[in-house]
Amino acid sequence: MSGVGQVERKTQDRIVKLFSNTLEYAYLGNWHERENNAAIEEEYLRKYLDRKGYTPNLINRAVDKLVKAAGNQVDKLYYANKAVYSLIRYGAQVKEHMGENNQTVSFINFDDVYDNDFYIAEEVSIKGEHKKRPDIVIYVNGIALGVIELKRSTVSISEGIRQNLDNQSSNFIRPFFHTMQLIMAGNDTAGMRYGTIETKEKYYLTWKEDDKADDRLSLEVESITESLDYVLDKQIVGMCHKERLLEIIHDFVVFDRGVKKLCRPNQYFGVRAASQKVKQREGGIIWHTQGSGKSLTMVWLAKWIRENISDSRILIITDRDELDKQIEKVFRGVDEDLYRTKSGADLIEKLNATTPLLLGSLIHKFGRKEGDLKESDYDQYIADLKKSLPKDFKAKGDIYVFVDECHRTQSGKLHDAMKVILPNAVFIGFTGTPLLKKDKQKSIEVFGGYIHTYKFDEAVKDNVVLDLQYEARDVDQDITSQEKIDKWFEAKTRGLTDYAIVKLKQRWGTLQKVLSSKSRLVRIVNDIIYDMETKDRLQNGRGNAMLVAGSIYEACKYYELFQSEGFKKCAIVTSYSPNISDIKGESTGEDQETENIEKYEIYQKMLDGKNPEDFEEEVKKQFIDDPAQMKLLIVVDKLLTGFDAPPATYLYIDKSMQDHGLFQAICRVNRLHGDDKEYGYIVDYKDLFKSLEKSVGDYTSEAFDGYEKEDIEELLRNRLDKAREKLDTALESLEALCEPVARPKDTLAYIRYFVAKDTLDKDAVKENEQKRLALYKHVVAFIRAYAGLANEMEDAGYSKQEADEIIRLTKYYDNVRHEVMHAAGDYIDLKAYEGGMRHLIDSYISAKDSEKISAFDDMSLIDLIVEKGEDALDSLPEGIKKDKEAVAETIENNVRKLIIDEMPTNPKYYEKMSVLLDEIIKLRKEQVVNYQEYLAKIVELAKRAKDPGKSESYPKTINSGAKRALYDNLEQNESLVLAIDEDLTYNRPDGWRGSKIKERKVKYIVGRYVEDDEKLDEIFEIVKNQGEY
Repeated sequence: MSGVGQVERKTQDRIVKLFSNTLEYAYLGNWHERENNAAIEEEYLRKYLDRKGYTPNLINRAVDKLVKAAGNQVDKLYYANKAVYSLIRYGAQVKEHMGENNQTVSFINFDDVYDNDFYIAEEVSIKGEHKKRPDIVIYVNGIALGVIELKRSTVSISEGIRQNLDNQSSNFIRPFFHTMQLIMAGNDTAGMRYGTIETKEKYYLTWKEDDKADDRLSLEVESITESLDYVLDKQIVGMCHKERLLEIIHDFVVFDRGVKKLCRPNQYFGVRAASQKVKQREGGIIWHTQGSGKSLTMVWLAKWIRENISDSRILIITDRDELDKQIEKVFRGVDEDLYRTKSGADLIEKLNATTPLLLGSLIHKFGRKEGDLKESDYDQYIADLKKSLPKDFKAKGDIYVFVDECHRTQSGKLHDAMKVILPNAVFIGFTGTPLLKKDKQKSIEVFGGYIHTYKFDEAVKDNVVLDLQYEARDVDQDITSQEKIDKWFEAKTRGLTDYAIVKLKQRWGTLQKVLSSKSRLVRIVNDIIYDMETKDRLQNGRGNAMLVAGSIYEACKYYELFQSEGFKKCAIVTSYSPNISDIKGESTGEDQETENIEKYEIYQKMLDGKNPEDFEEEVKKQFIDDPAQMKLLIVVDKLLTGFDAPPATYLYIDKSMQDHGLFQAICRVNRLHGDDKEYGYIVDYKDLFKSLEKSVGDYTSEAFDGYEKEDIEELLRNRLDKAREKLDTALESLEALCEPVARPKDTLAYIRYFVAKDTLDKDAVKENEQKRLALYKHVVAFIRAYAGLANEMEDAGYSKQEADEIIRLTKYYDNVRHEVMHAAGDYIDLKAYEGGMRHLIDSYISAKDSEKISAFDDMSLIDLIVEKGEDALDSLPEGIKKDKEAVAETIENNVRKLIIDEMPTNPKYYEKMSVLLDEIIKLRKEQVVNYQEYLAKIVELAKRAKDPGKSESYPKTINSGAKRALYDNLEQNESLVLAIDEDLTYNRPDGWRGSKIKERKVKYIVGRYVEDDEKLDEIFEIVKNQGEY
């Protein structure tokens, strides 16, 4: 028998054996039928506490305290879980007898892992609003700390993640997750992903062992996993090895401003490696690439040092205000009180005292606002410190100094000065960028060697950050003739449909004027506006961009040009703050004076009376939270470090930059942000790598000359090479997915394969949902890949014949996608998933096809049938419309979907509709009625299913959806329905759904009229599904 498509049960049996035999967890059994399963199994917890020698009194009080916290029905999941975590980590403070001192009862022994009792149970039935049954639950001393949802190998892990998320909602078994720390989902093909409570699907992580780790535990995990075949098993061992599990729970959990977070693997191994060094009083450098969570790595290391090294204090030194603020925000967010010192004197004073334990110090840019720190700034900072030293100064405590962005050349001088002030301190440098060749030796001498590295290419492979695509654009050419303008326009719009070209020509009415102009800035502005109109994420408003200008004056000129071109959704963010003194005594006779006046006036106009600091905060917030309304930030130096804006997708560079400044700038666009952000794009107007000149895509020299080549390999990739690879891979994947579709691969064949062979088979339609989602995803990926290359197919190396074949396939698969969507009734459901597809289809595929399906933009097929009757069928895609069988199956699937979706609102009515639908399908299949009669019947049924009020005869008083639902399900007892409706309308509490206490009150209201318990449950569920209540 084939092992392909491994069923869930076989996987689960293997994982249970892995826990029992390899990891030596005690197996509690299959708890499907066991009554009263809970997050805290008191029998096992009491057994452990009794073994630890606690008295019965202490045990009772401690267990009661934990059970009460875990049973909290008032607070949100985050707060309830945080309270339980605190008790699990620190123990419960209880008194043996009244009047005695508190004693700590520890529920888990984190110091001696093997002193605890580790268990697993499977199929654990949990009672909640609706009963649920997690596949595997991990218990330590009877407390549920982990849960695993397993899926068969052909079902996406996403389904397991969503199941976990559903289970955490108030509709299911939320209280069970009050104790939960580690939440996992996996299958045999894709392995395992992990998160914690309320972790959104896109933030679930993949565990990966660190090849460089040589500590005892890592080597033990490696020796166990060597003999395992499945990546799922290896990852479970990596996270659920008894020592690893408790270490992650104890040392690598934070509650960060309303979001509970676990460590990424690089953070875990980085902190572990650093803690080993610190134990030996050695420092070193942690190089974790930009975007991989350096700030939280600092938090976890600081917490570990403070808890494990007596009398320890931490000093964090930063050299940029935004980094200083960001670090303070992160520490405060996780309830760690970081004191930001105000000056060198303040720092010395605090070091001379015993508190605070956590300090921050900023190296100021003395006398300047913009640009990198200079040697003189460090000199001034050091002088300021030394000047403040009292004669009897001796720093109190065991001090650990974290130096952020330690790659700076001046770090050595700073280190020497700090060593004088803090001779016994241990120094740890953090950097997100590689060390320069010329500084590498010095940095290693200063801080010690690398403690842990996590380079850019590793982070890309682990899906922690995005790959970067690079292109240099030449805007310096002279274009003066109409012929050259036409050629330029043709090159820019190659691959676009006539419809898209007309749209662009309307938008670019000033094209000739722009391209004939000698102004380089004007060309760049229009080049960027062109991208805003045509590039996927810029056009659809989900992504935005940053433009790096060479100076504040240039930034102002750029802003002015964008405004004059009608592009208003942009702003300047620099350290410039306009002051009337800037233009006093300025005359227009000299350029510098003119620049100052222009700069002042442009800024004042942009600020529109707002304070510069408030304006900047507002703009940054809008850029991150509402990218469609703030599409471009124009910057010089500010925001190129320490500014995380996930929507930022394009970085335009018009400034000479190199090494660290350039590295940090390009990493502004590598943050993850939704499925449609596949890369960060770097557009270089300065040709920093001389790639236009050399015609070779070597991005490890020139602007990155200061780095060792191996430290920055694979950082930037040629956009065209990468785009071609992406397009070829997308097409290959799509064709492989559609390979099993029966010949002649027509509309009906696709519907039969992706929807169902038999419309009556509801389970088959549901079973094929994953296949359909895969189809939609693959087609979208293919169209996006084509759109990214459509007007450059020739430049990417495709022949005319190959390019024509690809455009034919985009049209073909786009039609397949639409036909399957409509046939399955998925069209409206997937609008959010569609993203910016309308723009791509209009621009690159076919305006005609787009217009044809436009009737569906905001309506489902059923909505159209209700509105237009049989005429609605004219709006179906061509491939479906020409095949009567396909039309019939499409309508039936849409009606079936409506019935299933609406069933909870009125079970009796929709059960009747379901029977009628089955009868009509039977008539069609047995050819009892002709096609026209069939259409009339199915259209009539669609109308009845969509709007019961219009198509059924109800008494006049039964005049709303809620009343009709109650009427149909309460034996059509009109007076009873009216009494319940009135009582609910006037007496139900606000916001009652999701609140157990309020839901009980609503159920009590209904119970006044419905005595039978089973019937009461049924009617309460119906009431719960009515929007009117």
